[in-house]
Amino acid sequence: MITGNKGEWSEIYALFKILGDKKLVAGNADLEKIEELFYPIIKIIRNESSGKYEYVINGDLVIVSGGHEQLRIPIKSFTEQAAKLISKIKESSGSFSMPETEEFMNSVNCWALKANSTTKSDITIVIHDQQIHQSIELGFSIKSKLGGESSLLNAGKTTNFIYQITNTTISGNDIKKINSIETKNKIKDRLSSIKLHGGEIQFSSLEQDIFKNNLILIDSFLPNILGEVIKEFFSSKLSSVYELSKVISDKNPLNYDTTYSHSFYEYKIKRFLTDCALGMMPSKVWTGTYDATGGYLIVKEDGDVLCYHIYNRNQFEDYLFYNTKLETASSKRHDFGTIYIADKKQYFKLNLQIRFC
Repeated sequence: MITGNKGEWSEIYALFKILGDKKLVAGNADLEKIEELFYPIIKIIRNESSGKYEYVINGDLVIVSGGHEQLRIPIKSFTEQAAKLISKIKESSGSFSMPETEEFMNSVNCWALKANSTTKSDITIVIHDQQIHQSIELGFSIKSKLGGESSLLNAGKTTNFIYQITNTTISGNDIKKINSIETKNKIKDRLSSIKLHGGEIQFSSLEQDIFKNNLILIDSFLPNILGEVIKEFFSSKLSSVYELSKVISDKNPLNYDTTYSHSFYEYKIKRFLTDCALGMMPSKVWTGTYDATGGYLIVKEDGDVLCYHIYNRNQFEDYLFYNTKLETASSKRHDFGTIYIADKKQYFKLNLQIRFC
């Protein structure tokens, strides 16, 4: 019997829902439908352990094939199953099973909650692009609002940013006292204590060169910009990417020429979020090639599935920019948040983790 959490069952729900709808409807930054902007679905391709299966929409039927036609299922069957599944997901918690849904899944050659994939793409869809009058195969990442908040960039030692403590030299005893602070917001409180001792933290570098070079590939000053964003997050009560970006833009720590009101920080941060969403991972060399070539599918609390298509880059970037936040990860697991000494200088590490909100 298959068991999964709300997010995992949401992938199957998305499959059933968009087959029943026969189209992808675009969304805006406020998670609202843009009714006039939609993409008719020709087929969905799903990789299972037993092979690759295609769900081809033909009028009011879905033809399921694995190299040749195997089944013909009425569209309404997927619509009905989607309605039952969304009700169960909403009322459940933790990990749960859905015997009736699993039986239907198996009948249409769908054997697992998550399709086989080594990329950020969760589902492959062939759509009809009405602007260029062509069929295009695109990979989409699925994010669900039904369960816990999904992550955009997972924390790790790879996402540690290194800061040098300047303006003062903190004594050994004071370092021990600061590092032993174990309050609820211990990282912020340790930074506050450094400041009380006359110290400031100044961005130095990243702990891992691969992530640093990935950021430089996107924009040569991106490590410095993110370094300022992270410092602001750990030094204030702000967490949303939008709010943090606005503060950094107002402070203009990189001294950009803002005479003509160029949105330097917002533009560069949006590029970073987009690359994170579509393929860039901190531990792997980023070449700029997107895995999720289509964009994102968002499963909303009310069951609607919205499409954020990279063809409509402005909507996609705005969605990421206004719906993400920084989060404090485990400092013990990822080894950050303490004063340490290297080359006779004092340093402090902060960590970057980004989650949808």
